Amino acid sequence: MAETNASPTTEASSEHVAAFQTGLSAETRAAAFLTAEGHRILAKRFRTPRCEIDIVAKRRNLLAFVAVKARIIDAAQARPAAHPEHVDPELGFDVILIAPPHLPRHSGIQREHTNTLSHPGPSR
Repeated sequence: MAETNASPTTEASSEHVAAFQTGLSAETRAAAFLTAEGHRILAKRFRTPRCEIDIVAKRRNLLAFVAVKARIIDAAQARPAAHPEHVDPELGFDVILIAPPHLPRHSGIQREHTNTLSHPGPSR
């Protein structure tokens, strides 16, 4: 009898589990970074009826709500590779916060040069 490949459901499930584990690892590293920078971690994976916040941290009088994104660097680095006209670009990472019915709130752009980007471990 011939061997059968794993079903698409099994493959999707294992990809989902791997992505979930990578996300947890990234959140753990982010919390360690914030702690080293003087933040106190108040909550991880804080859930509300409408959303989840990866990390809630406090430093002095600042209450920080942190969304951890591990795959964004890979995506940002893949874009110039797919478009040779964008040779050695300056990369910008941006967040736009939207709280309906209010207008979006822009956080400003954090720019990094491609050569300075590195991240340990697998990407999410």
